[in-house]
Amino acid sequence: MSLISQNVGSKNRVKRSNVDADEPAFLGVNNSNVDADEPAFLGVNKDDEGRIESDLVLSKTKKKRKERDELLEKQLEIEEAKEMNKLENLLFGSVEPDYEEDAELMKESDIEEERKAVWLDEEEEKTTINIAKVNRLRKLRKDEDESLISGSQYVSRLRAQHAKMNPGTDWARLDSQSRNDGLSDDELSDEENGIVLARGYKNDNAFDDILRTNEDLVVKSREKLLPGHLEYSRLVDANADDPSNGPINSVQFHRNAQLLLAAGLDRRLRFFQIDGKRNTKIQSIFIDDCPIRKASFLPDGSKVIIAGRRKFFYSFDLVKAKVDKIGPLVGREEKSLEVFEELIGTLKMNGTVRSLAFADDGQQLLSHGGDGQVYHWDLRTRACIHKAVDEGCIHGTALCTSPTRNLFAAGSDSGIVNIYNRDEFLGGKKKPIKTIENLTTKVDFLRFNNDSQILAICSQMKKNSLKLIHVPSFTVFSNWPPANSAIHYPRCLDFSPGGGFMAMGNAAGKVLLYKLHHYDHA
Repeated sequence: MSLISQNVGSKNRVKRSNVDADEPAFLGVNNSNVDADEPAFLGVNKDDEGRIESDLVLSKTKKKRKERDELLEKQLEIEEAKEMNKLENLLFGSVEPDYEEDAELMKESDIEEERKAVWLDEEEEKTTINIAKVNRLRKLRKDEDESLISGSQYVSRLRAQHAKMNPGTDWARLDSQSRNDGLSDDELSDEENGIVLARGYKNDNAFDDILRTNEDLVVKSREKLLPGHLEYSRLVDANADDPSNGPINSVQFHRNAQLLLAAGLDRRLRFFQIDGKRNTKIQSIFIDDCPIRKASFLPDGSKVIIAGRRKFFYSFDLVKAKVDKIGPLVGREEKSLEVFEELIGTLKMNGTVRSLAFADDGQQLLSHGGDGQVYHWDLRTRACIHKAVDEGCIHGTALCTSPTRNLFAAGSDSGIVNIYNRDEFLGGKKKPIKTIENLTTKVDFLRFNNDSQILAICSQMKKNSLKLIHVPSFTVFSNWPPANSAIHYPRCLDFSPGGGFMAMGNAAGKVLLYKLHHYDHA
């Protein structure tokens, strides 16, 4: 099957031009009425001989020019025919393989891929080397009787011997086809876009790409975060698609790391798809009678609990997109349910509850409040198993537990944050392992990241009052908060499940989004 050529008209024009080219255009002669065999100079006077000679020169020049144009047109037609054949084979498949064309294409590709030397030594051909005389060069001989070879042969044999003795230099080959044979289409497209994918050690092709980027060669260990300087970058605001009209009181990443909720005093619960570029808004829920003080996903991620300074709270089902009002609770005297984790029963402590945190995969609950003590509750028996005073604390204001380390942090209204080892605290040791004194106003929020190497502490009463603590060394990152960009009054913060994103809500209604470069995944 072949496609119809689109150059029929051009061929006809070429034929007409050939006919005209064979007939010299002399002055005073109408060439259209002259036969091909009839002399073109009939009827010309002798006075016009000089002009005729000049016209002959011009006609020869035009003829050569037309012949050159014809040759170019023929070459173009041949190239167009080749392109048409390629297109036909691509669209409909080739009926018979064109071995000559394939061989020609392979020859052309080999010529293109051949790397030319930047500098050539002319003395190589003139120089002769005796490889039989030197013991360490005898391995370069092809025959036992061979002794003298030229300089160029000596260089090529040395290179061949080096490649034979060092087979581990395959990564330096420029042949990309051998590296791409074992990759899927998705991986190839990702590599074209500059995305480096993590592959398992069982895939040998993973080692071929190690020097294609310097990203994984200069970074620190992915397991250990170094103190002092935190590498991060500011991204598009998480709620840039729909900013809040009031302070943000809650931000939290869903367990899938792609969904982020943001809620505040404007009575709206918003969901955003976080990609760091557009952060598209997915949905917005308006709660008419409850300015939102706290909103949180359930552990399984199916629902969101919404609470404020009311005797009731709301539950939003993400699957059914349905809002249910729960309460007021019968027999309860609380006027506000703004501080919650998950209601499974009633636990009574001596002071007012200011903060709660789960531990041991939800089997224990820690509470902190107005009496300055930290309570440990066993949720299986709903009994207090331990309580002790937070050192130097009069009124407790914030509490959080680490997800991977056996640590918890307690903040107070004096701006002091104490970090404890939970096993030692339960064993009777009341001294904290570290006291953080970088805040001067009431501690309102504490949060560990996914691997417990970063602890965020903030106060809502002072601008830019947000510190990030390097937990292994218990030191503050010196380059945070950013010097050139104000984060306003921070109110809440959350890390993505993989640690790659950090979202911070402030009193201006913005959710600032940052990328932490130490972590590869969101």
